[in-house]
Amino acid sequence: MFYFDPLYLLFALPGLLIGIWAQIKLTSAYGKYSQVAVESGMTGAEAAREILDQSGLTHVPVEEIPGRLSDHYDPAKRALFLSSDNFHGRTVAAVGVAAHESGHALQHQAAYGLFNVRMALVPVTQFASMAYMGIFFLGLFLGLMKVVLPIIIAIFAVMTLFQLVTLPVEYDASRRAKEQLFRLGLVHEQERAGVSKVLDAAALTYVAALVSSMLTLLYYITLARDSRR
Repeated sequence: MFYFDPLYLLFALPGLLIGIWAQIKLTSAYGKYSQVAVESGMTGAEAAREILDQSGLTHVPVEEIPGRLSDHYDPAKRALFLSSDNFHGRTVAAVGVAAHESGHALQHQAAYGLFNVRMALVPVTQFASMAYMGIFFLGLFLGLMKVVLPIIIAIFAVMTLFQLVTLPVEYDASRRAKEQLFRLGLVHEQERAGVSKVLDAAALTYVAALVSSMLTLLYYITLARDSRR
């Protein structure tokens, strides 16, 4: 009843469609500007290093990791990790992504409030994500969905809060990235649009994640309300 509930599709479909659209936009923008050489000739790693050094973050390493668009800043290790394409790439896309991840390091340095909130929410959200499926199937197979629904709602409330905090953090990191790229002359004026398109497309994936999480939370709230009738 709960697993094949048609109502779930009604709530899940908008988030799914937005997610697909966001991935298409990101693939298109990243693919296009991965073929456009940056006039400065810098690699993504060199651009990140320049931004970090000019901001007094000489102690933050820039390291290469495998995977496609696996780039991230790890606040626990205080290190920046770039996928091979962006670490070595001398393109508008590579430099833009590298600068974005450097933006997270700048947020950490500045003790940006929402960045700190997001860091605090990471372990709680990871636990909630792992617990969700176990609790869902336990309730489903034992016929205890009415009992576990409040727990599932609490789990998705945490996950939605995490996504809600993550979205402005990502947009702020992109803002800082663009500011540093142009201030330091790492990209030229004619490359501004390309950087923006890549970073804006990446941000759309976080919008999709937030919408999906909010709609799933709303679905379970609706389910809990209907079960009380």
